[in-house]
Amino acid sequence: MADQLQQVEGQVETDVLAAGRSACYKVRDQFYECIEKTKSTPTEVASVGLLYPKECKSSRIEYEKKCRPTWIKHFDRLYCGKKRVRRLLDKDGGRGGPISLPQRSTFDR
Repeated sequence: MADQLQQVEGQVETDVLAAGRSACYKVRDQFYECIEKTKSTPTEVASVGLLYPKECKSSRIEYEKKCRPTWIKHFDRLYCGKKRVRRLLDKDGGRGGPISLPQRSTFDR
């Protein structure tokens, strides 16, 4: 057990170094750019419910090779959240506008 711990302490994961992170960010940006540019219907399912077009599958595979799974999940959540906010704030979408909050009389009985 002590030998294994010493081996783990001596190793540095290459994907957390600056070069590994920048490679991850580069393929991540390429994948999300592909999603934004491609206008076809999303059919492929990624983590956290992200849907993407079949044309972006090769970008997704490269993204999954270069980045840690926890990072991918985090980035997918951020992307979905930003996209949801954009959709809600979009004037042409019809779902924008003021938020109606419940009135005090709703809770009074």
